[in-house]
Amino acid sequence: MASVKSLTASVHARLADALSAALPEAASADPLLRRSDRADYQANGILALAKKAKANPRELATRVVEQVVTGDVIEDIEVSGPGFLNVTVSDRAITENLAARAADDSGRLGVPRRAEAGTTVIDYAQPNVAKEMHVGHLRSAVIGDAVRRMLDFTGERTVGRHHIGDWGTQFGMLIQYLIEHPHELDHKADPATDVEAAGEEAMSNLNRLYKASRAVFDSDEEFKTRARQRVVALQSGDEETLALWQRFVDESKIYFYSVFDKLDMPVADDEIVGESAYNPMMAETARMLEESGVAVRSEGALVVFFDDIRGKDDKPVPLIVQKADGGFGYAASDLSAIRDRVFGLKADTLLYVVDARQALHFKMVFETARRAGWLSDAVKAVHLEFGTVLGKDGKPFKTREGETVRLEDLLDEASERAASVVREKAQDLTEEEIAERGAQVGVGAVKYADLSTSANRDYKFDLDQMVSLNGDTSVYLQYAYARIRSILRKAGETRPAAHPELELHAAERALGLHLDGFGDLVAEAAAEYAPHKLTAYLYQLASLFTAFYDKCPVLKADTPAQVENRLFLCDVTGRTLRQGMTLLGIRTPERL
Repeated sequence: MASVKSLTASVHARLADALSAALPEAASADPLLRRSDRADYQANGILALAKKAKANPRELATRVVEQVVTGDVIEDIEVSGPGFLNVTVSDRAITENLAARAADDSGRLGVPRRAEAGTTVIDYAQPNVAKEMHVGHLRSAVIGDAVRRMLDFTGERTVGRHHIGDWGTQFGMLIQYLIEHPHELDHKADPATDVEAAGEEAMSNLNRLYKASRAVFDSDEEFKTRARQRVVALQSGDEETLALWQRFVDESKIYFYSVFDKLDMPVADDEIVGESAYNPMMAETARMLEESGVAVRSEGALVVFFDDIRGKDDKPVPLIVQKADGGFGYAASDLSAIRDRVFGLKADTLLYVVDARQALHFKMVFETARRAGWLSDAVKAVHLEFGTVLGKDGKPFKTREGETVRLEDLLDEASERAASVVREKAQDLTEEEIAERGAQVGVGAVKYADLSTSANRDYKFDLDQMVSLNGDTSVYLQYAYARIRSILRKAGETRPAAHPELELHAAERALGLHLDGFGDLVAEAAAEYAPHKLTAYLYQLASLFTAFYDKCPVLKADTPAQVENRLFLCDVTGRTLRQGMTLLGIRTPERL
């Protein structure tokens, strides 16, 4: 694949060369280039340089302009105000750069991969065994999947980890009940042929079994004793107990996969690594921390103290690695997971897409791992914390009865609502196609609403707004893509072709320059783990395309060359929209 240098990078390089020629001591100075509404670009770096060199900024700017090579990429450059540089690139450069991107047959639109890419282990989508996924699981899954897709696109090697809750004392109760009622997890639906039905049946079985076992546990002291003995058997590795525990895990996975399938989110089986996987490492983790002095014994428990973390009474709040009764908690499994990911998976970055309410826990875990030497300057750990999904009333999203909203119900309702929107606009779609598009549009709408909000902020869940054709929604982007595909179909034998010799309309220039910035934007969004920057870029792209389409006739343009060039702009816009939406995990139907 031939990577294509963006116009921004080319202009930046020209200005940097001119700066060092005009002021040799500024050889590595940044011209501080940005897009501008006064020209294509504005460079502001000369003001600070002039101050440092005790020079007149406007005079220095004039000297820099004299050193700039114009005529190919840069068409015009002028000094503005106290020493800003306004840069206009040539129409030819815009079209030629887009043509080079279109010629990339890898589908990457000429976007290069990072040369120094490393390995990121990303921990996201963490459901619990034998429990339903609810709206609280949505953000970790959606944000984690989008961030992973962006990192993969930039060339990073990613390893997924779904740290499911699959260990703990509640399994004693569940396993004992299953022993005494052996057919509770039997089911008819085949997950290989009907993912949704099998998932619903699996969760129905698990729900029924959980409620029944809890009722017996709370009312029958003898059963409670047997259940507690079963916990001991599980923790000591009893084969029969472990086999039954595995049935709960497998049954839960059938359900998980059905939900992830609805979310249109791929999950690999070998990346589902629950708390149980780190169980064999926990005693060694505790021993290593105690022997190194990182953890100390306090009131029988093994804990880590921090000078800056104190409770209301100003007493230190410790991280508990091992409880006084010898049991291990979340800290032990999380610290063991760090050891496995750093030394086993050879990760450079550990990324945790987890609720903001866990911020203190991760702060203590990361600091403990640093003191132990498991995290170093060469390995960073990042808690990508996210806010809460709120209802229209601004409170945590619940059903009318005050229950937590089931994730499946939410996705089903979004798909049904979107199908109604598609049906209103559809001209030649069958009911089956409308249902299929409805799922793609509805789930896309839910994902986009989540991703278009900065992860650390709460957001309101408003389905009416999410599936609207107006405003910053995925539906608006999907319809823009479908319109482009329709235009290209209507063009018939006339094929898209770049014509760099043509003068561009202002709307064509604006669209072309924005298209050229796709690779730079994805690199920035991936580096910052910020999918909302990509959604903002794509919304602006769809808006610029709408303005172009309104002002620049495509199939009825003045000349055949202009028709081909505008079809070419449509084609590159469609390909960029599709690639960008793919990075967000959102489908782009060809017809809507």
